[in-house]
Amino acid sequence: MTNIFAAVFAATEGEEMPSVLAVPIDELIIGLIAFFVVFGVLAKLALPAIKKMLDERSDTIEGGILRAEEAQAQAATVLEEYKEQLASAREEASAIRTQAQADRTAIIEEARNEARTAAATVTANAEAQIAAERAQATASLTRQVGELAVGLAGKVVGTSLSEDARVRQTVEDFIADLEQQAAR
Repeated sequence: MTNIFAAVFAATEGEEMPSVLAVPIDELIIGLIAFFVVFGVLAKLALPAIKKMLDERSDTIEGGILRAEEAQAQAATVLEEYKEQLASAREEASAIRTQAQADRTAIIEEARNEARTAAATVTANAEAQIAAERAQATASLTRQVGELAVGLAGKVVGTSLSEDARVRQTVEDFIADLEQQAAR
């Protein structure tokens, strides 16, 4: 490095060094012509393509914003429809619950009525059977009491009264009178 400085100082001592800031005119003209040629070529070829690409990007961005706004509006519409459907479904579920409760109450009432009817039928049948058995027992007792009375009367009198129809009729009348008095 010291050799370079020595050479520069040696050259500057004998002759005058040109200014570093001074640009030769011929190089300046050639540089300007080359700059304008390159600028013209780029303006004709590259600038329209760049401008077209920038316009497409701008349209894409603006279109994306518009699509996003449309999508947001559509989402809001769908949300409102969903809320309406949800409210409708809730109302329908409430109506179904109310109907189910009414059906349940009707079924329970119908079952109670059927049970009451069945109980009344069973009670009526039981009462009829009891009345029939009572009538049968009364008839049997009446017959037995009549036979016993005739037998006792026969023993008191000392002869058999069982074949006498008149005696039998008297006993039956006596028992009928007793039944009438018991019924009063």
